[in-house]
Amino acid sequence: MHIPSEAPIHLLHRVSNGTLSTHSREPAGFPYPTALPFAPTAQHMPMLLISNLAEHTRNLQADSRAGFLVAHSENTNVLEGERLTLLGTFAAASADRQTELARRYLRYHPSAARYLDLGDFSFWVMNAQRMRYIGGFGAMGWLDGNALDPLEPISAEDELFLYEFADSHANRPKHLRLTGVDRYGADLLIESVRNRFTFDQPKLTTDELASALTDCFTREQ
Repeated sequence: MHIPSEAPIHLLHRVSNGTLSTHSREPAGFPYPTALPFAPTAQHMPMLLISNLAEHTRNLQADSRAGFLVAHSENTNVLEGERLTLLGTFAAASADRQTELARRYLRYHPSAARYLDLGDFSFWVMNAQRMRYIGGFGAMGWLDGNALDPLEPISAEDELFLYEFADSHANRPKHLRLTGVDRYGADLLIESVRNRFTFDQPKLTTDELASALTDCFTREQ
């Protein structure tokens, strides 16, 4: 079944935590699942802030192949919600990207600043090759990781402008904070709960994005 790429994109931006499955070093070969917070990159890939001493980090250093599961359900039955399994590799971000990723990650997880202060944590980013999306009964299928988003990501300069625009917007509710924005929607933190405002269609220009944010703030009043 054909799955529109917007569906897994919105799911990746709506969820705060996922399950990382690495290859265990000891006992060798077994899947090693770990629950972890994550944030989406500008390319919608999961990025993790993990300790160099953690078992899952050592597993990735030995074998970068991994799976990552995210799920969202409005009720207690996870099988009635959305799930996305990503298969690919994780790599430690280069030193020159750590500051950029930290700025983005802390918008989603402000309390993670204490881990950065320890000096032992670093960012790892997934490169998904394949993904399996399940959106409910009869709505499921495989997607190529490279085909997730054909549009050019928002530039760092435009992103900074949009955050400043949001922070100073007269109609932005005081209980709402913009944590992320992309061409398909806006990530919101509403009284410490993450939410996603989906756009009616992809926004290709900065003016269109600013207008969509204005609409978002008006609706969230």
